[in-house]
Amino acid sequence: MPSLKNQLPHYWRLMRFHRPIGIWLLLWPTLWALWFAADGPPPLHVFVVFALGTVLMRAAGCVINDFADRDFDPHVARTLDRPLAAGLVTTQEALRLFVITCVIAFCLVLSLGNPRVLALSLPAVGLAALYPFTKRWISMPQAVLSLAFSWGIPMAFAAVLPAIPWNEVLCLMAANVCWVIAYDTFYAMADREDDRRIGVKSSALFFGDLDRPITALLQVATLALLAWAGRDLGAFWFGGLAIAAGLAVQQQWSIRTRDPQACFRAFLANHYFGAVIFLGLAFDRMLLS
Repeated sequence: MPSLKNQLPHYWRLMRFHRPIGIWLLLWPTLWALWFAADGPPPLHVFVVFALGTVLMRAAGCVINDFADRDFDPHVARTLDRPLAAGLVTTQEALRLFVITCVIAFCLVLSLGNPRVLALSLPAVGLAALYPFTKRWISMPQAVLSLAFSWGIPMAFAAVLPAIPWNEVLCLMAANVCWVIAYDTFYAMADREDDRRIGVKSSALFFGDLDRPITALLQVATLALLAWAGRDLGAFWFGGLAIAAGLAVQQQWSIRTRDPQACFRAFLANHYFGAVIFLGLAFDRMLLS
């Protein structure tokens, strides 16, 4: 049996810590929600719990995703060297790692002493565990992924406010659902031919030749819903949305030929899309406070 010391680099890669893009894509909407709920910076303890929880749950999601895809990844050029696919980590090790990361994240939620956040955390784990398997069952598994990546929004409001303003929460969640489906379609467009060959379902296959106009409409819907959610905010907020709109146009231009590498770069560029929206919100709240 390999030693724990020898396995740690493989665990690190299995949790995808060497590629933090997924952490940022999960963190930005959570930060939007925290700053909306608190009208500015949230309490430090709440911020730390949600930041660390995001890192842990993204890690757990990567582990269970690779567990679910362990028979598919060896047949895809981009994923064949992942630790499970390459036989560097066993399925038992992966499941233990998934449980450990979920338990630590659960302990962080417990430290808030907030029953509503605790109750909302349970579906978050369920969605993270369910998503990888939906790629066999439903034509657009990105719909489930988008819910998993949006679940931090109601949790953030529950952690900050005595009552959850569901109209605002659902507006932010709808915006994020549209955004996640758009950028994960870019990701799926990079793997389209491999997915078709091995029988994995994705939004890129589901949308077909309409992938570009649909992702453009989803990005427009994202920005429109965010504008509505922050309609009482000021110039920095709308300036951030304007910059994000420019980034969305750039992404659409990048994928115009559907080149797999260009589609993957467009996916990665969504880190900046989420960041400029958060910075606009943070500066706006700073000026109003």
